This record gives sequence, structure tokens and C-alpha cells, in this order.
Amino acid sequence: MSPDFIREALRQVRYPGFSRDIISFGLVKDVKCEPGLVTVYLEIATRDAKIPEQIFIDCHAILDPLPDIGTVKIEIDVKDAPAAASSVGKSSIPGVKRIIAVASGKGGVGKSTVAANLAVALAATGAKVGLCDCDLYGPSVAQMFNVNERPMANDQDEIIPLEAYGLKLMSMGFLLEDRSPVIVRGPMATRYTQQFLRQVAWGELDYLVLDLPPGTGDIQLTIVQTCAVDGSVIVTTPQEVALIDARKAVAMFAKVNVPILGLIENMAWFECDAGKKYYLFGKDGGVREAEDMRVPLLGQIPIDIETRERGDSGAPIALVAPEKNKVSASFHALAAQVCAKLPIG
Repeated sequence: MSPDFIREALRQVRYPGFSRDIISFGLVKDVKCEPGLVTVYLEIATRDAKIPEQIFIDCHAILDPLPDIGTVKIEIDVKDAPAAASSVGKSSIPGVKRIIAVASGKGGVGKSTVAANLAVALAATGAKVGLCDCDLYGPSVAQMFNVNERPMANDQDEIIPLEAYGLKLMSMGFLLEDRSPVIVRGPMATRYTQQFLRQVAWGELDYLVLDLPPGTGDIQLTIVQTCAVDGSVIVTTPQEVALIDARKAVAMFAKVNVPILGLIENMAWFECDAGKKYYLFGKDGGVREAEDMRVPLLGQIPIDIETRERGDSGAPIALVAPEKNKVSASFHALAAQVCAKLPIG
């Protein structure tokens, strides 16, 4: 019995909610093998007390049955456990109860459409909702809500968010001329992102939805370092080229201990007037990926002409009564799942 043998066996232990194992996540810090005793030392940073408990059980389930192993001792050091436990249900943005990140590893998958309609559907439950467009280089919230005003500042020099359909909105698009590009380097992008989160007068909100830029770069890391994100929704399309990047987004959130609420498969199909479905980007890629990553599939959103038209005109499809539009119904179902996973009561 050797440490290398034990480490290889522990590759069968998955981090709860993910397809990756505790070895590849770097949680196993040391393994000691003595006659009749194997001791495994793990280090976990998490806000969820159930995660180390489950890993403890799974490690014993893998190691205890091994022949000639003797006694197995699992020691887990949970970093910042007291502070993390006290922060559950709270955020580092005053007045905001829950923060939800809508992310993708790849551009062009409809992430902003999902974020905008999720925010609208959450507000339809009676919750107080804000939407922050964190994509500095390609802001779209101004267009998707048909808001063309410039935000003002209050006496505390905080930006007052604009409002539409009962939502509080903030976007770089409110600060730019129509055709002005955003040309900023990493440190300046980090500063803008922090200002949008911490220097905006969000007031009392039940949910703040963050529309993240594509990728896993500086802005994403700035967000998770600036505020306590309660959960993330990963958006992908069914084809493999998008799923590759969705995996990267999931891995990034796992490294920074942000729970994955689930996966949304966008542009899942196109349904013609005759009712036939055309799977333009492949069929059920997001379904299989959610199963592989062991995360919930929160929904499949089809390509829909009215959804596109309403996004362009500034009236998101989720404003339509769910019983009158299938896509709207999908977004309202998504909001219901988010509310169940992140209750505000």
C-alpha cells in the first residue's frame, strides 16, 4: 500500500455536484501509509457543510474495502468555515439578498437573453430584482430593455440604476454613445466591474442577476472576489464546440467555490409552423453534458422568432404570459427553479 496507490483510488471520489474528482481539484494535500493505518489529509474551502461530509463518506466508501489497507483515517481541514457559515444567504452588496451569475464559456450562445428573461421572470414572482450587465465590451441590456437614458448619481456619489419593467438595470451601454467601443485594459475593466457592483445604489433587492461576459478571465474572477455569488447558471448550445467552453465555466466556478445551480441548453431546436422540430446545433448536447457534469438541467430553450424580435425591440419574451408562449413558459419555469434553490425567505 503506497501513497500513489491511495491517490489513484481517490480519483473515483467526485466533488459533489461535479464530474471532476478530488485529486484533480487538488483537495488531497497529503497521504501517509503506515502499517495498519492510512491517513488522508484534505483541504476544502466551501460555504456548504454538506460538501466535506459527503467527501468524507465517499472517501471511506472507496478506501475501506481495499484489501490489506487496515484502518482508514480521513482528516479534512475546512478553510474559513466559521466565516463561510455565517455568510450563507447574505452577500457583500448591502441590501441584496441573493446574487446569481449567468455565465458561459463562449460568446454567441444567448447568455444575455437568458439573463434578461430570467430577471423578468424572477420579478414576476413578486421579488425585487436587479440586472447588472457585466459585459463591458459587448453590453446588450440597454438594447434588450430599450433604455437609452444616462444614469445619475446620488449624494453619496453612487450610480442610480435605471429601471424598466420593474427591474433595476446597470450596463456599460448606458454610459456610451451608440457606436462607441469600450477600449480598456484588464485593470481598468476590473475597476469598472467593481464600481458596477459596489458603487451602484441597488437598494433593497431579493435577487441581483449578473450577466457575465463570455470566457473565464479577469472580469469573472473580479466578480467572485468582489461579492458573494450564491449560485451560477451556465448557458450553452447543444453543439460540442459550445459544450467545451461550458465545461471551462463550470470548472472556474468550482475553483472559486460558487455553487452551480444548473445548465441551460439554449437554441435547442427550431420548431416550424407545422410543428416539426429541427435540431440545428445537434440534439440534447446540453442534456448529456448536464448528466456528465452531475448538475441539473434547468431547461431547454428553442430558437424562436418572437424571442429574437422582442430582444431587439426591448420587450423580453418573459413579459408574455407563460400560458401564451412556450419560450416564456420555459423562462418562468427556470425562475421557479432558481427561487427553489435560492429562497429569500
